Amino acid sequence: MARMKKSTRDSLVAIDLFSGGGGLTLGLKQAGFVVSAAVEYDKHASATYAANHPETILYTKDIREVSGKELLATSPTGKIDLIAACPPCQSFSSLTSKYKKKDDRDELINEFARIVREVRPGTLMMENVPGLAKKGAHLFDPVIAEFENMGYHISYKVVDVADYGIPQRRRRLVVLGSLSSEIAVPPPTHCEDSDKGLPKWITVRDAIAELPKPLTLADTRAVGGPKKMEWHVVRNLAPQNIARLKAITAGASRLELPKALRPACHQSDVGFSNVYGRMSWDKPSPTITGGCTTLSKGRFGHPSALRTISVREAAMLQTFPADYIFDTEFIDRACIIIGNALPPTFAKTMADVCARKLRDNENEQSTDRE
Repeated sequence: MARMKKSTRDSLVAIDLFSGGGGLTLGLKQAGFVVSAAVEYDKHASATYAANHPETILYTKDIREVSGKELLATSPTGKIDLIAACPPCQSFSSLTSKYKKKDDRDELINEFARIVREVRPGTLMMENVPGLAKKGAHLFDPVIAEFENMGYHISYKVVDVADYGIPQRRRRLVVLGSLSSEIAVPPPTHCEDSDKGLPKWITVRDAIAELPKPLTLADTRAVGGPKKMEWHVVRNLAPQNIARLKAITAGASRLELPKALRPACHQSDVGFSNVYGRMSWDKPSPTITGGCTTLSKGRFGHPSALRTISVREAAMLQTFPADYIFDTEFIDRACIIIGNALPPTFAKTMADVCARKLRDNENEQSTDRE
């Protein structure tokens, strides 16, 4: 287990629960936090986390087996200023809830509340799918009430990450909390058009246009595997899928396909349409999911080439840096780690609010002592 490096007493210290491959931790670090500990059950995501954040003490275990006391002991300052969490949300996702039964992991949001209760951080942050506050209200509402009973001022809102400078449409429920005073989810920093006086949305072109042509997964075998290519790799497409891409213009979905090229399950114009399509160069991408390099799982076709986006392109649309390590040899695992992540740049924006609140509180306490 890695040891946390020494830090000054005035450092802001955070813990990342359900940390996945480390996207949230990256955003916390960019906001100035020292991330002293993280908890992630999945060994594949945990390996990617460890490869990128070796200084953080990482618990690769069930969160129900981790105590607040041991997490608090990892802090180099003796306290935790922020607990951030992205609890599992499979049953409440709009993309999957129609097909899935109750998932026992849904109730792990209660473990987030338990850790907050045991540690009492100055601030808290949670990200989840919008459905948690609706279909999952029986879990969400009691947790919010518990936080408020602990003395936290709570703010939550459903936002689109494109409105915060992410080159992707991705609606998420954000919860922020502060023990000291009122806190609020920040207003958008970007917008679809410039009439509102904000910078325009970041586009697919802005994010990935400069990348070279990727290799296919089969071709990477000759150069040492996909990790050697930093996962700028695509799947080999069947001839029928190449024909489908030829028939679709940038930004279009399966509805532009002639009937002869539509799969049997998608012959009708009714139903989910955002599959077997292409991204648009000059708009944000659709939501990046764990199926982000599979044509049948979303509008993941490249805007102009006869291929899907690559694994690395998907990561960059999630705002991972070009050198972020995905420590697996399996494309499905890499895509799941990327698709499940909170975009680091978005995480930074939300963590910045917590950092300012904590610093303001410190300054007020210092003034009172004087």
